[in-house]
Amino acid sequence: MPHPAIVKDNVAVITGGASGIGFAAATAFARAGMKVCIADVDETRLAEAATKLSSVTIATDVMTMAVDVSQVESVMELERAVRERFGSTDILMNNAGIQPGSTLFGEPDNWQRIIAVNMWGIINGSRIFAPSMIVRGKCGLIINTGSKQGITTPPGDPAYNVSKAGVKAFTEALQHELRNRKDCHVTAHLLIPGFVFTGLTAKGRTEKPAGAWTPEQTVDFMLARLEAGDFYILCPDNDVPRALDEKRMLWAAGDIVENRPPLSRWHPDYADAFKRYVEGE
Repeated sequence: MPHPAIVKDNVAVITGGASGIGFAAATAFARAGMKVCIADVDETRLAEAATKLSSVTIATDVMTMAVDVSQVESVMELERAVRERFGSTDILMNNAGIQPGSTLFGEPDNWQRIIAVNMWGIINGSRIFAPSMIVRGKCGLIINTGSKQGITTPPGDPAYNVSKAGVKAFTEALQHELRNRKDCHVTAHLLIPGFVFTGLTAKGRTEKPAGAWTPEQTVDFMLARLEAGDFYILCPDNDVPRALDEKRMLWAAGDIVENRPPLSRWHPDYADAFKRYVEGE
């Protein structure tokens, strides 16, 4: 039995919906008989995505819109356009994201853009869509795409880590707010993908690495965990067992409790201790 918000003629809005996880989600929602709006910054990809969806559902049930999620006015226009076309939103999937790479003292404009899209895009979408979703009194979903890097914060891409750590904190606060509102039937969920082979992660590769999931696998897992009622939708990888992910996350929290150096897992003085911890010694 799918989640009660995923039913025929309900409406799903997916940002970053023209490719990758977003398009896989749009396809799954369309196959469930939902009306789907995909928003993206790339109009060419939007047109291609709409054509592909035409093999899954009827054209009148598909809407596309060029949107910059970092801009409040752009997201407000998206919400208005969806209301005018479909009447309401039952599922909002804030999925748009970028990962161009970053260094701690690199270009400030790069930092601004990463945080604007990855974090503010999710804040904007949630704050603009949620009020009207709540007042309807119907079951609804807000799914925010985070990252394991927002929890374990590995070195190498600090701006991305900061943005995804912000998504985690915001989505937790959002769900707390929703569950404490009287007669609110909208819930928030944090999607935490692992290594998923998409345009964002391909980095020049044309074939999926054995360790990566496909976007479709990720969405199938997401739908199953939504049905189960999970808030944290922690996706495993093909070559990283969930138990290892959990230990990495617990170790990261332990840095604070044990007053270890930040990112101690990568600190030479703690490399052996982390290895023993992972191996259960």
